[in-house]
Amino acid sequence: MRATMLVAGLVVTIGGMAVSQVKASSMEAAAPVRVSNRFEFMVEAPMERAAPLFGPEGERCWAGERWDPKFVYPQPAKDQQGAVFTVLHGGLKSVWVNTVFDLAGGRMQYVAMVPEAMVSTIDVRLRAAGTKATRVEVGYVRTALDAELNAHVTALGAQDRESGPEWEKAIAECLAKQGAGGSCFAIDR
Repeated sequence: MRATMLVAGLVVTIGGMAVSQVKASSMEAAAPVRVSNRFEFMVEAPMERAAPLFGPEGERCWAGERWDPKFVYPQPAKDQQGAVFTVLHGGLKSVWVNTVFDLAGGRMQYVAMVPEAMVSTIDVRLRAAGTKATRVEVGYVRTALDAELNAHVTALGAQDRESGPEWEKAIAECLAKQGAGGSCFAIDR
């Protein structure tokens, strides 16, 4: 509203320059979007058991068949700070960098880029909730690299915000499978 009033004021006061001001305002409206969302959930396991589930290899247990990271570094694949890997989703390849991987401190962070489309930062923070549970907070920041993708990035942000129950259920199933003597990690396939 303030930007509209400012543009209207410019039309009145500087006449001939108003067209360029309106164009600038239109370009601002078409700028690439940036959306931030957070969600929280509980994992019914102590932090030392829960934390490894948030590395790229650890996620194989619960993130489903679509999560199949291909490690560029390190070789052989290992969850660690500085790891670089790619993931294919719907025909698009994203490049991921693990910027923070602190199991003891309960913090993981990733930067993922789909070239010419979007950059995402995923921040995972864990804290003990007693001796047998872990509270998990996940934050997503997604930035469109092209305004034509604003609707897609905004929709992904809405999905991110609603992901807590899905992640909680998938991790509980993973832990139950592990507790029954099974495993779902890639190295055990």
